[in-house]
Amino acid sequence: MSVSPPQTRPKRMDNLHECRALVVEDTADIAQLIRLHLEDLGLVVSCAGDGLSGLEQARSGAFDLIVLDVMLPGMNGLEVCRAIRADATRYTPILMLTARASELDRVVGLELGADDYLGKPFSIPELQARAKALLRRAEKMRGAEVAAAPEQVRVGDMLIDTSRHEVRLNGKSIALTAKEFDLLLFLAHNPGRVYSRAQLLDAVWDTTLESYEHNVNTHINRLRGKVEADPANPRYIVTVRGVGYRFADPHAA
Repeated sequence: MSVSPPQTRPKRMDNLHECRALVVEDTADIAQLIRLHLEDLGLVVSCAGDGLSGLEQARSGAFDLIVLDVMLPGMNGLEVCRAIRADATRYTPILMLTARASELDRVVGLELGADDYLGKPFSIPELQARAKALLRRAEKMRGAEVAAAPEQVRVGDMLIDTSRHEVRLNGKSIALTAKEFDLLLFLAHNPGRVYSRAQLLDAVWDTTLESYEHNVNTHINRLRGKVEADPANPRYIVTVRGVGYRFADPHAA
């Protein structure tokens, strides 16, 4: 699988010099190319050539970003992603790489907890942009956790517990991916306000790429399937035609 590098290597960004990345990729030349250009951003990079060793390293908790290929020997990337996300005590952004191009494969990866998805072949500038966006988002999350006390957001029959990263509906726990939780929490923090897809991309995905707007639709639909009694007639996550989405209290007047 070929990856097209840029004409010139970008200038090193020292503001990321303390961040560590794990690249789990079984094709050595691709792994080294990714490593080289993540190091150009200032990251300290380790590599693993198969799923099992990648999972072992990921579980050490020593990394700020994981770049994870789907097609891996021994244990594929989707299984590795699932295993990483099974540990709710720590959160590390996951950027998945795949040669598969179908929308179904993308949705499966996101459902298992991947934060972003990049298809092969990809350009190095896009890889770097995605990596920086995930690292910035993770830093914002850590800053918010330090600054804010444990918080519960209650809207109607829904309880969002930010300290436990848990959502309960009528007392029943609802399983959400990390991105679904972030999206729901953002909307619930701002009930009644309408957000466009572009605004949600910027706030939740930390990107303004228009090509990503379908991710908003996908996550909204999956959220509705989990938190709405009738997803076709949502009470919490409401569509405002021609504008975007807003969060509504179903018990409000």
